Amino acid sequence: MTVEGVLWDLDGTLVDTAPDLVGVLNTLLATRGLPPVPFAIARNEVSNGALGLIRLGLGSQGSAEETEILRQEFLEAYMQQICVRSQVFKGLEDILTTLDKQGTGWGIVTNKPHAMTQPLLKALGLMHRSGCVVSGDRLPQRKPDPAPLRLGAEELGVPPERCVYVGDAPRDIDAGRAAGMATIAASYGYIRANDDPHSWGASIVIRRPTELLGALEHFQ
Repeated sequence: MTVEGVLWDLDGTLVDTAPDLVGVLNTLLATRGLPPVPFAIARNEVSNGALGLIRLGLGSQGSAEETEILRQEFLEAYMQQICVRSQVFKGLEDILTTLDKQGTGWGIVTNKPHAMTQPLLKALGLMHRSGCVVSGDRLPQRKPDPAPLRLGAEELGVPPERCVYVGDAPRDIDAGRAAGMATIAASYGYIRANDDPHSWGASIVIRRPTELLGALEHFQ
């Protein structure tokens, strides 16, 4: 296999967004007199989106109505500080530069809504560098459905079988495999303590962002 395209999940794989997301969560909890969630715990819930974080923060106390109200407040607050402390994972900026120099196309396929994906990528200087951006509301299907990944490959102009998808959740690996891509599980991402990335069926599991290039060479 010759790797001609690399597609990335966003939160927890390419960009460390947990500082901003967890910060918003704990601010909202404080306004309700609720205790903050320790960062190390909340970080690993980020891949489950706003609803996962809200449920973590409320625990068994939250009714469905209260959960939804807080979720809406969370999203509104997050939009106001979408890239305060978020940053590309250390080591990946150099890897993106290497991919650019090699002529290897790369893009982003995320379940994050477009209204949040676009300003985040703009703030990080990635919007115009990326060969494609497929947000979670662009198609009727979302990961683990393979349709968004296939669209990403199409926009890169690369056959799916020559693409690698990198993600930090089982749905990422399921989507990549279903799309006919090789897959890399990023165990440095937002992984719950009882999750085992080695059990997801990924082609390769990496522990650090800096291992990515070596993993890609495995497919050559």
